[in-house]
Amino acid sequence: MAAAEWRVPRLPQRKPAVTRAQIETIIARALGVVGLVFGAQSLPLALDQADALGLGAGAALMAGLFGGIAALAVATVAKVAVRAACLVFAGFYVAALAAWPLLVSDPSALDGAVPWLYYLCTVATTCAAVALPPVWAAAYTFIVPAMYGVIRFTPAGGEAPPLLAVLDALYAVVLGVVVLAIITMLREAASAVDAAQEAALERYDLVARQHATETERVKVDALVHDSVLTTLLSAASATSEGEQQLAARMARDALHRLDEAGASGPRAFERVGLPVLVRRLRAALTTFNTNFAVRVVNAGGVELPVEVVDALYTASVQAMVNSVQHAEEPGRRARREIRIRGVRAGGCVIEVADNGIGFEPDRVPSERLGLRVSIEERIANVGGKSEIASRPGHGTTVTLAWPAGALGGDAVASGGASGAAPAAGGDA
Repeated sequence: MAAAEWRVPRLPQRKPAVTRAQIETIIARALGVVGLVFGAQSLPLALDQADALGLGAGAALMAGLFGGIAALAVATVAKVAVRAACLVFAGFYVAALAAWPLLVSDPSALDGAVPWLYYLCTVATTCAAVALPPVWAAAYTFIVPAMYGVIRFTPAGGEAPPLLAVLDALYAVVLGVVVLAIITMLREAASAVDAAQEAALERYDLVARQHATETERVKVDALVHDSVLTTLLSAASATSEGEQQLAARMARDALHRLDEAGASGPRAFERVGLPVLVRRLRAALTTFNTNFAVRVVNAGGVELPVEVVDALYTASVQAMVNSVQHAEEPGRRARREIRIRGVRAGGCVIEVADNGIGFEPDRVPSERLGLRVSIEERIANVGGKSEIASRPGHGTTVTLAWPAGALGGDAVASGGASGAAPAAGGDA
């Protein structure tokens, strides 16, 4: 009975549309592009202001910052050491900004122009937003533009008027805050999606396992009813030699089915032809002392999954057993019939009918397994549908269909062996 463990349904392994890792990759690569754009924008100005710096200072500063931008772009494309590259650039930028007043040897050469470091301020604050926790990134976003505003007010920064220096600093702060807010919101949204998806997968796995357990329980109940309980009841009520022989055959069949259940494996994707099911049902009829007329229509070319064939077979045999055990009435022998009909290339409808004493399906106790488990639930568990129609004195017919749509709206139209409505035999 361990086969149900193999048949637990699993979600398809699809790559999620949004994840924290994907968001980090998008942010990092956007930073690489922004760094290259702002670096290209500031390079001509850096070359113009190189004479204002001390001997070799301008070249060293440009090599450090522009080399850092190039390394950052490579890291974001390769998705390797992105956080380290961001931390190095953000740290070097702060050091360059702090050293700028010391490196400028000729402030007049700036001619009041904006220091070229200003155009890389947004790159630095974005690096901080990527590499640092939100609190530290926010502090960096305010402190670094403030440092620039102070430098801008000095001769080394072009001696800008106080208002202009403040406005330049505020502009850098606004850009940094906007970038930090966007990155933080994207990360939180992606984390929420990941958490919700993980929770959904955990709930699905739990429900799938519960479903597999319930399906296996139904199979066990049906197997015990069909193969053990029915055999014991038949043996206990056997009085004639024919009935005893029937009970013996049922006992051998029960042992065979129990062995098959213990050795069965996952065969959900195998398909067999409908004629195989017809042959199995004809073979099962040889174990009964009562004759069943067999009618087969459109069986050629129809293929069904193995599990469906097994379910249709066991449910049909149970319906036949019920008819044999319950349809007879004193002084009149019931006529019985089994009709098997193929539906297109992958469907089947089976009717087991008799013109016996009949019963009222609504009055069958829910704890009785012959109808509820051995027939109804067994067919429902493989995606099929069963219908029971019976009236006292008018016979009984069981209609089994797979898939459920094969039954249609009038699957019970043909009635029992003497015009009875389709339905299942009485319950053992």
